[in-house]
Amino acid sequence: MKLHEIAHSRAGDKGDISNLSLIAYDRRHYALLERHVTAERVRAHFAGIVHGEVTRHALPQLGALNFVMRQALGGGVTRSLALDAHGKCFSALLLAMEIPDTPD
Repeated sequence: MKLHEIAHSRAGDKGDISNLSLIAYDRRHYALLERHVTAERVRAHFAGIVHGEVTRHALPQLGALNFVMRQALGGGVTRSLALDAHGKCFSALLLAMEIPDTPD
């Protein structure tokens, strides 16, 4: 299943860092997100776009995960030659990620 079926995303950016939150619509789906949406998978999903470290922070009380992606915006929104390098576009890309529909 694609992440957009069970979660939504919020994004922000500062300099060359993009910050993405992935929030389960229903807390019952948080276990799927926690199990399958790792920092490594997010880094691979953004291969060629994110050139630095991806760090994941779990927020179980909110049913959410937060990802900090470094070297993600081509030097920063005001420095990049990309047409739309803002982190907000990355939330849509994250929600297109496929995960299994079972926790295992």
